[in-house]
Amino acid sequence: MVLEHEHDTGSTGFMKSTPLWIQIFVGLILGIVVGFAWPALGNALAPVGTFFIKAIKMLVIPLVFSAVTLGIYTMGSDLKQLGRLGLIAFIWFYVATGISIVIGISLNEIFHPAAGIVLAKTGAIPQNLSTSVNWVNFFLDLIPDNALFAMANQKIIPTLFFAICFGLSLAKAGEASKPVVKILEGVLGAMFKMTQGIVATAPVAVAAIIAWVIASQGVALLIAMAKLVGTLYIGLIIVAVIFLVIVKALGYPPIDTIKKIMEPLLLAFTTASSEVTLPVHMRILESTGIPRKIVSFVLPLGYSFNLDGAALYQALATCFLAEAYGLELTLPSLLTILVTTLIANKGTANVPGASLVVLAVLLTSIGLPVEAIAIIAGVDRFGDMGRTTINVFGNTVATLALYKWGGKAVEEAAAAEAAGLNG
Repeated sequence: MVLEHEHDTGSTGFMKSTPLWIQIFVGLILGIVVGFAWPALGNALAPVGTFFIKAIKMLVIPLVFSAVTLGIYTMGSDLKQLGRLGLIAFIWFYVATGISIVIGISLNEIFHPAAGIVLAKTGAIPQNLSTSVNWVNFFLDLIPDNALFAMANQKIIPTLFFAICFGLSLAKAGEASKPVVKILEGVLGAMFKMTQGIVATAPVAVAAIIAWVIASQGVALLIAMAKLVGTLYIGLIIVAVIFLVIVKALGYPPIDTIKKIMEPLLLAFTTASSEVTLPVHMRILESTGIPRKIVSFVLPLGYSFNLDGAALYQALATCFLAEAYGLELTLPSLLTILVTTLIANKGTANVPGASLVVLAVLLTSIGLPVEAIAIIAGVDRFGDMGRTTINVFGNTVATLALYKWGGKAVEEAAAAEAAGLNG
C-alpha cells in the first residue's frame, strides 16, 4: 500500500506523540530563524544534513530493485490471471501517469517557480542537460553489461531495467520463483524499516539544510517554495478536471461520482495517506455495482502503480530544483525527466518516504545533488495532502474505466467458465 505520509517511527515522548510532518515543519521554521539570525552558524550546519542525504542514497539501489522487481512480479501474476483486464490496467496506469508528468513539466515551463534563486553547486553539474544526454548511448545503457556492477556504481536506469526484466521472469517461472520472491520481500521489509528510521531524522536534517540555504539565499527561497506549492495545486486542479471529463465520457455523472467517493477523498486530504482510504474506497466502489473481483484487482494495484498526483509533483519538483541550480531544461532534458519519472514512480510507491526516494532517483539520473531534496522537504506536507487526494480520485477513475472497457468481459468469461463446469 502506498504511504505518501510517514507514520510513527518508534521515537518516544514528544517526538512520538507529534506527527512527523509537524516535526519537519518545526525544523523548517528553526532553519529559517537560524539562517536569518545567525548566517555563519547556518553555513556551518551544512554537514549535518550530509548524514541524512548519504543515508537516503544508501537505500536507493536495494530499495528500488526489490520494490520494482516485486511490483512487476505481482503485475505479471495478475496479467496471467485476468488477461485482458491486466493489460488494459497496465496501459491505463502508464498513460495516466505520463499525462500527469507532462502537466507537471509544462507548468514549470510556464511559471518557473524557481526563478530568483541560485543554489550553490556542490560538485560538477552539467550546465546544459541536453548536451549531457546522448540518446543512442541512453538506450544502449539501459541494458547493463553487469547488473551487479551497475548497482554498485549507483546506475539507476540500468538497475530499473534489470529489475523489470527480473520481475517479469519471476512471474513466468511459476513455483520455482517463490523462494526468490520471499527473499526479495524480506529485503523490501528491511528497507521499509530502515527507511522509517532514516526519515525520522528528517526534522533535524531539514533544519540544518534550510539554515544553510537561507544563509545564502534569504527570502528568495521562501518565495520560490510558496510558488512551487501554488504551481502544484494548479496542476492538481487540471488533472482533476481531466478526470471529471473522463468520468463523464464513461457515462457516469461527475458530480454524483464525487459525492459518492467524498469520504475517501476527505480521508486522503486530511491524513495525506492513501493507505487509510483503501477499505472505505473499496466498499464504496463495490456499492456502485462494480464486482468485488474487479475492485479488489484494480484498486490495490492502482494504489501502487497509478499515483498521478505524486507523479505530477515529482516531475515538477525535479524541474524546480534543476532550474534552481541554473541548469537549462531543453527538450532532451525534459524527455529524460519524463522517462525516468515514469519508471521510478512505479518502483517506490510501496514504501514510506516514497517521494524522497523517487526524487533521489530522479536527481541522480540527471546529475543533480541529492541533498536538494531536503530543501523542499519542509513544504512537502502541504503538497502531499493535495496529491494524495488526486491519487485516490485517479484510482476511482481507473476502476470505472477498466470495468467499462475490460471488466465486463472478464465477468462474462468467468460466468461462462462456471456454467461450463456446472454443466
